[in-house]
Amino acid sequence: MTPRLLLYLPTTEPAVPPPELDPSAWSVHVVKDLSEAQEDVGSRRYSVGLAAIQSTDGSTLARVQDLVSGGSHMQWIALLPRETPLRSDLAQFISRNFYDYHTTPPDRERLLVSLGHAYGMAQMRDAALAAKPAVEVSGEFEMVGTSPRMQDVFRAIRKLASVDAPVLIIGESGTGKELAALAIHERSSRARGPFVAVNCAALPRNLIQSELFGHEKGAFTDAHARQIGRIEAASGGTIFLDEIGDLPPDLQVNLLRFLQEQTIERVGSTRPIQVDVRVIAATHVDIEKQIEAGQFREDLFYRLNVLRLEIPPLREREGDVEILARFFFDKFARAERSTAKGFSRQALDTLHAHSWPGNVRELINRVRRATVMCDARLVAPADLGLERRESSRRRVMTLEQWRAHAERDAISNALRRNRKNVTQAAHELGVSRMTLYRLMDRLHLAKPEHPVEPQSIETRTRAKRRRKSA
Repeated sequence: MTPRLLLYLPTTEPAVPPPELDPSAWSVHVVKDLSEAQEDVGSRRYSVGLAAIQSTDGSTLARVQDLVSGGSHMQWIALLPRETPLRSDLAQFISRNFYDYHTTPPDRERLLVSLGHAYGMAQMRDAALAAKPAVEVSGEFEMVGTSPRMQDVFRAIRKLASVDAPVLIIGESGTGKELAALAIHERSSRARGPFVAVNCAALPRNLIQSELFGHEKGAFTDAHARQIGRIEAASGGTIFLDEIGDLPPDLQVNLLRFLQEQTIERVGSTRPIQVDVRVIAATHVDIEKQIEAGQFREDLFYRLNVLRLEIPPLREREGDVEILARFFFDKFARAERSTAKGFSRQALDTLHAHSWPGNVRELINRVRRATVMCDARLVAPADLGLERRESSRRRVMTLEQWRAHAERDAISNALRRNRKNVTQAAHELGVSRMTLYRLMDRLHLAKPEHPVEPQSIETRTRAKRRRKSA
């Protein structure tokens, strides 16, 4: 297949003769109108583009910028008049937006080499994009991952979205609990309704009830007008209660009543209001321990914990650190117009060595910093700003946390090796099937939905005897 080349020669500039290219090697399409060029770029029929820049004033560079940005899937080469002074601002513009540049009239042999390299890079980019992992799109950022733990999360999200019951999402800070909640909402029958997120820990204690349930005019000082609460505003959709473990005890009673009766009462009113809303709650704390300490109502916990979703910390997502880093680097590099093209091997080693106490949120922060700080072609470890942070703050785990971490890994690996067959996994681990189920409950590991358990040795022996006696 002959490579297709888009050549932009604007009519508003002095005439530039098209470069002489072998028609059997390149299929060249010359465009002189910007809107036509942008339309051709949007068709994604071209891998390489040549753009003539006859003037370096701001308006001309802005037009070229619009064209090149629309064709981010292409590799672009600039054509500059031979006498053009390569000022620092122009050099920066060319290096950020173009694979290479030539002066006019271009040297034919050198141009052919550049075009060949540009086409090869475009093909490589297409292949890399085709090999990218599936992405769970959700809001401003996406849930990305190929690790077994995240694939389980993606499957669970699709199942939870198909039913209309409360969901409790558990996971450390920064793991993406709100993204998971939004993904459930967007795939549910309530997708056309509102998604209202409330951080229970961020609301002032004296205003939480008014924020959640609303208030009537004159209900308290400064209540100059009726206000609709967050729950009522989410009617027909989903209310996401983040950090539910920080909800005060008196508000827990009101929330429990709402979950039981599907009605609310605004502050200052005694009239119940029917509200049709799905509740998704999230927490990074151990609510079972809060219940034991008398800090959280057990009956409210059971109302919220109808369906449960655990978001794993980044350190337990094998192989996802590099995938996430490259994904967010591509987003930020385009937005920040960074000159960096990727990560050095040393930077990737630094990413893998970090313990990520802040999880995906911390990773996003570090990658964004790197796109701004990097002045070279590849991001270096110093651009990430992780080495000093890691040395000054090592993650400390208690013996109990290490033991739970080891048990979780051992059970997950055994289930994966035995295709989620609990009996075989228990036999491999040297415990009974019931003991394994209890461990999975304690460690919040999802149980196989319909495990196909093989017959026990004793059962097979009895069946064999019956056949012989018959």
